[in-house]
Amino acid sequence: MQNTKSRDLIINPTVSLSNLNEFLSRLNDITIIKADPKFVKARNFKIIFDSPDADLVICKTIEELQKYKSAGKIVGFLKKVSNNDDIDEIGRASQAGAEFVIVEAEDWKIIPLENVIAKLHRSNTKVYTTIKTAEEIRTMFSVLELGVDGVIFSTDDEKQVDELRNYFETFVFPINYAKVLEVKDVGTGERVCVDTTSMLELGEGMLVGSKSNFMFLVHNESVGSSFTSPRPFRVNAGALYCYTLMSDGKTKYLSEIEAGNEVLVVKNNGISRCVTVGRSKIETRPLRLIKADAKGETGTVIVQNAETIRFITNDGKLLPVTEIKGGDQILCYVKPPSGRHFGVEVKEFIVEK
Repeated sequence: MQNTKSRDLIINPTVSLSNLNEFLSRLNDITIIKADPKFVKARNFKIIFDSPDADLVICKTIEELQKYKSAGKIVGFLKKVSNNDDIDEIGRASQAGAEFVIVEAEDWKIIPLENVIAKLHRSNTKVYTTIKTAEEIRTMFSVLELGVDGVIFSTDDEKQVDELRNYFETFVFPINYAKVLEVKDVGTGERVCVDTTSMLELGEGMLVGSKSNFMFLVHNESVGSSFTSPRPFRVNAGALYCYTLMSDGKTKYLSEIEAGNEVLVVKNNGISRCVTVGRSKIETRPLRLIKADAKGETGTVIVQNAETIRFITNDGKLLPVTEIKGGDQILCYVKPPSGRHFGVEVKEFIVEK
């Protein structure tokens, strides 16, 4: 099941005090920082700190938390977790009115967070934790499936902040119905089958196409057939030259996809999520070309000619590529054309056929 709850990215600047405000001025779209409010000039941030002058006051005892809460402050509780007694204390802080808890753990991190999330997931208390690297974010957001509500990241590099934001961004694609103009068998060739480490839902698939501005929603294999079992982790995506979308919104050729990559899967309402590739298989198979039109744009995709490759029709049904015909309406992502340079969108004149 897709988890769509909002997440907070909290930046703890590690620059010198003399450079603090210059550093903060370079942060884009960050709303919460962890810093002493007496040193922060700009007030376009919410400040989280162990000071009564902060917007979000960090408390280290329940007595302190109750004191500031009774004074009308937004309060939270910081706890270094080393045993179950610490987790019980976090539970008591939540009951005392903590609007957030910051869980710090050294050697064991996943298990304590799982226990805290299990204890607090029905409360109104947010669970935050600290991270040291960008790679930790994906794990923290998937702990016990629910994940933490936010992370506190210490850094002196605004470029690292920009990279982290990709993990918080949800891409929403305008999905439209395209009218099939032509269906044509094009002989044999290599197609790419993408196996992910996630369970894909009905209505989800990968955006695949010959052009980056016209991509077809190719459905996953969560629905079996008389001859095949469901494989809800798989998208039989298309010919190896086709584009698809990565977790940062850039394109890659299907031939470049490999284990460990993060690709976007998109639901029929346009909402996307990141999944990790466990395996990519390139095999020779019979291929079929689909050509369609939407919003005055024309696009094509070449996929394996097999019953398990399906598109989504205008009435919400799954349509196997073996049954598709001219005049059918299928879901696509279409926008005005632009060029791509190593997967990055650039504004230039371009014609693709």
